[in-house]
Amino acid sequence: MEELRAKAKELLAAGTVKVVVGYGEGSDKYRARAVFVRKAEQADKLICDARCQQNLAVYLTRSEVKAMGKPAVVARPPAMRTLLQLAAERQLAPGDVVVLGISADGKLLDLPDFKAIESYVATVPMDWESNPELARLEAMSSEERWAYWKEQFSHCIKCYACRSSCPLCYCSRCTVECNQPQWIFAAPHTLGNLEWHVMRAMHLAGRCIDCGSCSDACPVGIPLNLLTQMLAREVKSDFDQVAGLSADSEYALSSFKPDDKEDFIR
Repeated sequence: MEELRAKAKELLAAGTVKVVVGYGEGSDKYRARAVFVRKAEQADKLICDARCQQNLAVYLTRSEVKAMGKPAVVARPPAMRTLLQLAAERQLAPGDVVVLGISADGKLLDLPDFKAIESYVATVPMDWESNPELARLEAMSSEERWAYWKEQFSHCIKCYACRSSCPLCYCSRCTVECNQPQWIFAAPHTLGNLEWHVMRAMHLAGRCIDCGSCSDACPVGIPLNLLTQMLAREVKSDFDQVAGLSADSEYALSSFKPDDKEDFIR
């Protein structure tokens, strides 16, 4: 923690960055929250412990943060993968952000560029590779899975916390905000909930970097990460592509290769 604070002070004092996006004390001792440190003397607010799980890369595409000037961001492995995916989608360019990388075991990493981030994240397994809940769902019949997700989506209150917490949901205006025409029912009922979650999952297929922020943010406990994890496995199987591992990757669902599988065609 002290090493992180010292580095943040150094960057702010030198004017290398204008804001450090990090973790600070939350509303109680069990929570951490995002803090935006803009002066070197405020860097002592920064913390880094087991409570600090939020994907802070979500703030880098926000206009309010961009207006502050060049940022540094405290990045655990999921946030590092986010930075690479944002770069692949032309939302970040080299030099746009200073990365204060935190390793899986809590150490401050030296990550001067995207290549260094790529080298590190390649060594960190993703949750969908070994999640027992995901294996349980995949073992179900299609009818059982359909019943499972219908029941889960029935709890949705359409608060869109999943969208707000997702670092890859950076559109300035979402489909759910369009009402001429009304593409997605605004009311939290069976059809509207299904439309919303299927649309969201498809928009993240091949893009989700497996941070789990959507599930963490959901106030009614829907395991939304399982849905995007299942699609991540499908994209890996069909296109041999995993999101968040390269700053130069193509989007699997918008590019075509002659050797792509076509077994979905009947």
